[in-house]
Amino acid sequence: MPVAFNELLRKQWEKQRFLCVGLDTDYAKLPKGIRQTSIADAIFEFNRLIIEATADFCGAYKPNIAFYEGYGLEGLDALIRTNRYLREHYPDIPIILDAKRADIGSTNQGYVKMVEDVFLAHGITVHPYLGREALLPFLERPHLGVIVLCHTSNPGASEFQDLAVAGGEPLYRKVAEAVYREWNTQGNCGLVLGATYPEQLSEVRKAAPDLPFLIPGVGAQGGDLEQTVKNGLDEKGAGIIINASRSIIYASSGDDFAEAARNEAKKMDRAIKAVVQRLS
Repeated sequence: MPVAFNELLRKQWEKQRFLCVGLDTDYAKLPKGIRQTSIADAIFEFNRLIIEATADFCGAYKPNIAFYEGYGLEGLDALIRTNRYLREHYPDIPIILDAKRADIGSTNQGYVKMVEDVFLAHGITVHPYLGREALLPFLERPHLGVIVLCHTSNPGASEFQDLAVAGGEPLYRKVAEAVYREWNTQGNCGLVLGATYPEQLSEVRKAAPDLPFLIPGVGAQGGDLEQTVKNGLDEKGAGIIINASRSIIYASSGDDFAEAARNEAKKMDRAIKAVVQRLS
């Protein structure tokens, strides 16, 4: 029986690990010394060294599939090898595939096979636009983490997500309430909330008091860490997966990139823990 995504998360939270390292690896940005081999080998080797350097401080890894798809078969091969390496060497750390998938139900059957059987991830990001019925192939798998976009971190997020719908509530809050009250029957759902929108993060925590929150936007996007932790924590002092990508994996563009990534991950891990402990 596969290990449940939320069970892996819970064990990481018990160790006070709330940092998620985003493996948004772009071959064009890799140090010159790494780019002496094939694209697939270079991306995998970079990821391996980043993982080894940061695993002591990391509660999850989140590869964004777009960075790998952009390099075709070589990029996808690197992603498969990266996730296989994580599964073999760090089996207690959950892998979130940031793929933002969703389609009609029969198409989603293929996406479920993709995330589990091909890319070996424990969870996947999805968007809610097609509704619960379309997402059932994900939602009905209790071990698979289904992390639904709610209020994202990008500057244009409010264009649709803040629109008032029936009853006057903003759309993002309706999404949160639906996921919490109706979609989470298997206990495997979470929400994506951007750190760059602290008020919305706080509102959604009240609407979904015990769902896991995947929170991008701290680091290169400028989200405030203290406000993120304060507004995102659940009543148990957990519930947050704070993602940082570029600020960690590209902390240095030189041969010391792995050491620089380790230092940045350690710094962020300590900063998150300090706020959690202060609020506990």
